[in-house]
Amino acid sequence: MEFTIATPALLFPAISLLMLAFTNRFLAVAAVIRALHDAHRRNPAPGLLDEVRHLRARIHLIRLMQLFAILSILVDFLSMGLLFAGTGLLAKIAFGVALALMIVSLTISALEINISVQALEMHVKDMLADEESDKNSRNA
Repeated sequence: MEFTIATPALLFPAISLLMLAFTNRFLAVAAVIRALHDAHRRNPAPGLLDEVRHLRARIHLIRLMQLFAILSILVDFLSMGLLFAGTGLLAKIAFGVALALMIVSLTISALEINISVQALEMHVKDMLADEESDKNSRNA
């Protein structure tokens, strides 16, 4: 397989879309944190602490996802520069590192999604418990 400038250029659309998705996640989580902060200031509720812990973990993971995606694109640029400099082996190594960094970013993304699902599951269980409680009180 020939390694040309087009090879590392293939990562740019993928990384751009990932960064957009990661930024959207960050903004959504930040909005929820701000809303919870305002609600907590008005009426402190100890039940929100689990959700806040999940949000804190998610925001840290999103930061790592973004960091590894940014590193991936920077190393991808390096790969292209090394190709221009005529150092094909180093360019291939840099491209491999860029791919590895993207894989790390995507793996962290999967962990963040798992935490998000756990947090949503807490809400679903709470709603189902409320529904069950309402049924029992109507039947009594």
